[in-house]
Amino acid sequence: MASTPQQRRAARHHQPVSETGPRRGRRAQPITVDAIIEAALDIVAREGYPALTMRRVAAALDTGSASLYAHVVNKDDLDELLIGRLSAELTLPHPDPATWREQLTGVCGRLRDQYLRYPGISRAALAAAPTNNDTLRLAECMLALLLTGGVAPQAAAWGIDALSLYISSYTLEISLLGRSDREWLVGRDDMLQRYAELPDAFPQTKRYAAELTAGADHERFDFTIGLILDGLTRRS
Repeated sequence: MASTPQQRRAARHHQPVSETGPRRGRRAQPITVDAIIEAALDIVAREGYPALTMRRVAAALDTGSASLYAHVVNKDDLDELLIGRLSAELTLPHPDPATWREQLTGVCGRLRDQYLRYPGISRAALAAAPTNNDTLRLAECMLALLLTGGVAPQAAAWGIDALSLYISSYTLEISLLGRSDREWLVGRDDMLQRYAELPDAFPQTKRYAAELTAGADHERFDFTIGLILDGLTRRS
């Protein structure tokens, strides 16, 4: 058995890939990596990612921060574990040449929804490379789908990066807009009024104000994912 948190972290990278994520439920003692993950996700779900600290997790588990470091190396390691857990819970398809595009769009949408359940958590994904088995499982699926669709290997590799960055930034933006201290932000009607009152130095903005402010639900998200996939297939 690995004797230090660093060794245990390295060992996790060689564990079998999870078919599904661990079930959520009541935390049990003694403190374990799973208990730490559960407590951290609960904090993020209720208060947002900025509220997540090792001290807060320790308090939620009714212990001291030092107890966590017996299982988790540091906050960055915890972030990697959180993104790994969310990735492990995704149902991933077997690549189908006839429907690969719809399959990949579905994976992107499910990852988006996972991040939106935990406001701001995609900030952790932006700062972490996919190195553990659960995040690599997701990257492997996305790569396989692009290759199945005839995308060249280098374009597929960079395509995964582009898709992942967009999903993370999109969900992060939504979490920032949803913060309670952002109530001063204006709605679409106010934006349309603002654009209508612009001076003539902004002719295109005034003319296409409706288009610039359009988009309900995740229409912009779907458009951008489609745009990326169009570009990848066209290049190939």
